[in-house]
Amino acid sequence: MSTTLTKPVESRPWRPEDGPQPRVWNWPPGDRPALYVWSQGRWRYAPVLARHDRTDGCVAYQVSVDLDGSTSVVARTYAWPQPGLRQARRSGSEPSDSGPPTLAAGRRRGIESA
Repeated sequence: MSTTLTKPVESRPWRPEDGPQPRVWNWPPGDRPALYVWSQGRWRYAPVLARHDRTDGCVAYQVSVDLDGSTSVVARTYAWPQPGLRQARRSGSEPSDSGPPTLAAGRRRGIESA
């Protein structure tokens, strides 16, 4: 049986009518996790800018990605998991939800394996 991959669906931004704001995690720029994003028939490497843990249990990742190979990088937010996304890299650093993250190793909160 063959599975056809489709471009991942972007997550809509949080709105006040959605309830409490999501908890937002970020990593140090030198040690960010990354996803592969399926776009135009190829997996595109996409460093994670932030993880959004929504109060309804949904998780979304904001990434920086070149969707067409032109070197024009854009920010996109995708719900996790979905078929057009794959884990590319784990971070060795602890993310922060309340200030600048540090490069210290410790409890990891990264991209969950699908």
